[in-house]
Amino acid sequence: MTETDPTPTADQEPTRRTALVTGGGSGIGRAVALALAEAGLDVLVTGRRPAALAETAARHPAIRTHVADVADPDDHEAIVAAAARSGRIDVLINNAGIGAPGDLGDIAADVARQTWSTNVLGPILLTQAALPYLIKARGSIINISSTYGVKPAPGHSVYGASKAALEHLTRSWALELAEHGIRVNAVAPGPTESEALLRMGLSDEQIAAIKDEERRLIPLRRRGEVEDVVPWVVALADHRGWVTGQIIGVDGGYALT
Repeated sequence: MTETDPTPTADQEPTRRTALVTGGGSGIGRAVALALAEAGLDVLVTGRRPAALAETAARHPAIRTHVADVADPDDHEAIVAAAARSGRIDVLINNAGIGAPGDLGDIAADVARQTWSTNVLGPILLTQAALPYLIKARGSIINISSTYGVKPAPGHSVYGASKAALEHLTRSWALELAEHGIRVNAVAPGPTESEALLRMGLSDEQIAAIKDEERRLIPLRRRGEVEDVVPWVVALADHRGWVTGQIIGVDGGYALT
């Protein structure tokens, strides 16, 4: 059944709720976009790779695309305008994120800046741009964090710090925006099967070694699948929810080790 505005006025046709998903060209972002579309939402996915976005959109007619870089503030107005085609944005999922491994002595300034711009400043400024629509809809903001937001790990200091910042934003925004009926939560996946390690430029041997070590450390003894993560995001996107300010860890117990 198509999900519509729960309280349309008498002289209005019900309009479908709209979700904006950043980083929708692969992995968790793609899977979340598909699940929301299947739940009846109109979905706009953004990202930097046109072909990847097109592949996402090909999987459901309710998914639209907009090529943009969330790290570029100049793109945010156009992203919001594209998402709000029907005059509404009900759900914002700040999923786009990057990370490159590096010990302190090897961290390049440009990599650190890009990580922070994508993982922290991007969500701040895009959420700010979408805020008028979210207030009108009494919507839901879902930030995609990581186990590394709370779990220190060698070589992941910049990435982990960016996710810790995103989790702090989640809690702060939950308090700030509660008066508008907006709920703000985060989902923090552990090591999940996706293109992330490959896109870091790691070799097949390095990727295999990392995966083996992660499986050894995860109490449930397996890496996650996107299907483990998606239901939590979809649940938090429901307009009837009463959860806010929470960081939902979906990591097989990895944060405990």
